[in-house]
Amino acid sequence: MDIIIQKFGGTSVATKELRETVAKKVIETKNRGKYPIVVVSAIGRNKDPYATDTLLEFARNTYYEEESRELDLLMACGEIISSVMMANTIKSMGYKGIALTGYQAGIITDNHYGDAQVLKVDTNPIYELLKNDYIPVVTGFQGATEKGDITTLGRGGSDTTAAILGEAFHAKFVEIYTDVDGVMTADPRLVAEAKVIEEIGYDEIYQMAEYGAKVVHPKAVMIAKRGNIPLKIKSTLSNEPGTMIFHNETYTNPYNKNILEDKILTAIAHKNNIAQVNVYVEDCMEKNEILMNELTRNHISIDLINFFIDKKVFTIEEKNLVKIEKVLRENHFDFHIEKNCSKITAVGHKMRGVPGVMAKIVKALSSHHIKILQTSDSHTTISCLVKDIDTQRAVNALHKEFHLFK
Repeated sequence: MDIIIQKFGGTSVATKELRETVAKKVIETKNRGKYPIVVVSAIGRNKDPYATDTLLEFARNTYYEEESRELDLLMACGEIISSVMMANTIKSMGYKGIALTGYQAGIITDNHYGDAQVLKVDTNPIYELLKNDYIPVVTGFQGATEKGDITTLGRGGSDTTAAILGEAFHAKFVEIYTDVDGVMTADPRLVAEAKVIEEIGYDEIYQMAEYGAKVVHPKAVMIAKRGNIPLKIKSTLSNEPGTMIFHNETYTNPYNKNILEDKILTAIAHKNNIAQVNVYVEDCMEKNEILMNELTRNHISIDLINFFIDKKVFTIEEKNLVKIEKVLRENHFDFHIEKNCSKITAVGHKMRGVPGVMAKIVKALSSHHIKILQTSDSHTTISCLVKDIDTQRAVNALHKEFHLFK
């Protein structure tokens, strides 16, 4: 039984016409002798009536409690509406569509509301439907506890649902449908010359997703890698082949003398709404411990971490600005926060062990008079912190410097 998981995001199911386009793609898969399992997100985006963010805003106007059972119940409504609408669209075309909640699809989780972990998937209900010629349309983003309480899987949870089902059913592929033709060398809204990447490995796409690329959620990538299930990123609105994601660890010999003439980078990712925090504190174990404990206690995640003798420098997401300022003031730290920053990240497994990559990055940004506030690197990534207003110029400069447009 060749099972293919097909996940469609909120913008792909937002209108009657789009849902009909989606249904035709699903039916085409069915007519090729495959067994599609469809996963859908909530319709639309923030401000649209059934979008998850809209439901959250509605809840906050009345009462809001983080990670509550009732909040998960509310957030699950958007996907339920999508699955019913999509199943009925498939039915209207003469096929046996059926809507399923996460629980009805056999997805069992713990009770960590808001970010539940999947414990197991009971595949029997969906297998029975497939044997009887049904096309299951599963609500993304949700499961349920053993007792039947609805849970949600964290933001980007529909991608997670698709990957979890792909692993559980040993799917041939998991197809993630978006509004672009595949994974791009950079955000096409910033770089007109951005190209579709035909093939990429799990680790590289994971890095891209972690550093700002929004085509697939990093958690879904890790699940697919764990199950060795290939991912395909495709467009809802075209028949382009898209991007294949799988185990592909081959790379150019790093000792090749012409390595810098080759494309050693795969893509340029970026993440906005970043703030740089400078805490001026002597290298005192007690003060350092207070700082780190307070960050942990207040659930403030930090990045681009540089600890010097006289100061500690790190970045946070700007949504945590109020919390970090409160922590630093209450503990009498001297500090400065640089707001309105972006993290630009060069991603590529070919850069491993290759000298001169950072030099090329600094050269490219400096030639465009872009100030680098901070850097960090790993074997496969180099990140630079810049001001928000420089984001587009920085991404384009690096995209051109490393010839990603060819």
